[in-house]
Amino acid sequence: MKVVNTVSTNVATLSFVLTPLRVFELTFNKTSKMATYTREQVIQMLFDSNGFGGLEAPMSASVPTPLPTPLNSADLPGPPSRTRARRSVRLSSKSRAFPLTLPPSRRCKPAPLVDRWHDGSEEDVCPPPFPFCPERTPGAQLDFQKSYSPLEIFKLYFTPDVLQTLCTNTNKYAARKLAAGARTPWTDVTPDELLNYLSLVVYIGLVQVSSAKDQWGEDCDFWLDFPSSVMPVDRYEAITAYLHMSDPAADEVNDQLCGQPGHDGLFCVKPLLDDLLTACRAHYHPHQNLVVDERLVAKSTQPTNRGNKLFVLVDSQNGYTCDFSVYKGMAQSPSGNGLSFDAVVGLLKVPHLGTGYHVFVDSFYTSTKLFSHLHQLRFGACGAIRTDCVGFPCTAENALGSGAARGEMRWIREDPLLYVKWKDRHDVAMCSTIHKAYSEESMERCVRDPNGGWAKRVIPLPDPVKEYHKYMGGWGDLSDSFIRYFSVGPKKTQWYKKLFLHFVDIVVVNSFIISLEMAEVKKQKPLKMKSFRQALCEQLADAGKD
Repeated sequence: MKVVNTVSTNVATLSFVLTPLRVFELTFNKTSKMATYTREQVIQMLFDSNGFGGLEAPMSASVPTPLPTPLNSADLPGPPSRTRARRSVRLSSKSRAFPLTLPPSRRCKPAPLVDRWHDGSEEDVCPPPFPFCPERTPGAQLDFQKSYSPLEIFKLYFTPDVLQTLCTNTNKYAARKLAAGARTPWTDVTPDELLNYLSLVVYIGLVQVSSAKDQWGEDCDFWLDFPSSVMPVDRYEAITAYLHMSDPAADEVNDQLCGQPGHDGLFCVKPLLDDLLTACRAHYHPHQNLVVDERLVAKSTQPTNRGNKLFVLVDSQNGYTCDFSVYKGMAQSPSGNGLSFDAVVGLLKVPHLGTGYHVFVDSFYTSTKLFSHLHQLRFGACGAIRTDCVGFPCTAENALGSGAARGEMRWIREDPLLYVKWKDRHDVAMCSTIHKAYSEESMERCVRDPNGGWAKRVIPLPDPVKEYHKYMGGWGDLSDSFIRYFSVGPKKTQWYKKLFLHFVDIVVVNSFIISLEMAEVKKQKPLKMKSFRQALCEQLADAGKD
């Protein structure tokens, strides 16, 4: 193969061709003359000009020096023939005008090798972690010298201002409905009466019956005295019917904008939503390990796998809901990076949280783009990932095969991003910016032996898999279980009232978690979840009776 390069000089444009005789032929385009030089003379010309680093790439530069004297044709073999190959001419080392081996600084760097999957026996080096720098001391932001009852903690979220806003909007909504012909009788609700109503809402989550009205039933099999001691059933149903979180007049204006840019689909829950979010952030600061997950608030007219979707940020140490947002639809993606990207970034408010946090997510959120962005914000991340996700390594060299044994692993590191494949019952794929691939951890698994039986065997466990299950399957899932098991209020109601009841669930669980932390600091025996809810019901029912 011939290597052809072009050099622009102050005389003419010349082209040189490497021949099998290791001799260069230079043709002057303007004069149509041919002159022949040795390889060393051409290399000398190239390196005497400006900016030449090698013969491997096309070059052009101005050559201020005159061309060397060409060799006489008698010193060289005849022209090449089509029928026979040109003989090779070996030049002595003394006749070389320039060394054939280029200095290291002028050599072309080789193309980087295509990366491959590494196995567990190959050492991985994890980049240094970001220091954990929270904006406040993690934990409850309360005075630990004081004692707080369940009601006092609950009122940190449902403050007097929040209760008054709910009462005002509910009374306005009831007046409009009565003017429109509603038959349910109504007297204005007060903040204390609203606390009594919330007592029954929490109580219904403790005592499950087929209908909320059965709590006031006269049948001895269903009769319970607590609800009737708080308020009559008709009053409970009236407050449930007219409960409203936003100003009805402003609701009408927002409804008229339906389909237009100024319309807000969450306007009817926005006042309470904003107040509770502020309280959740103000009275607690999360620890280092966070979980981003989703919750579904089921609608009575739809299957349980459909409903209002919430994205939540949970402290993995205890299950506290630090922040949450309500899904507004696919069109609400301000960054253009997709729903999962915006959901996570929207929950991680750096000025409020600080830096150095570790965020654990599932495969719905994990992406190369998200983890790289979080790394720029000085947040670490770890999560399960789909192998068809954009950015996942595509190389098949030394990849984990379909016949791999249980416990085998492969990994690739691309700067801070670590990709791991691990063989369990099914293939597991992980991505992390905070772990190394393998630290000699192991676990027991039941593995089928060659005879068809099952036997326990210790298999290697990659670090990202271990940490993911530790934090995602810990308090992050338990927080959701607390809410689902003791879900408050009636099951059949409008979607925005279902959100209201879920907001009450979040407040009750967060209040319980703060009470646990207070008891731990004071070295007291903490209340269990059911006991805490029972005490809260009694204290809410007694509100305003002093």
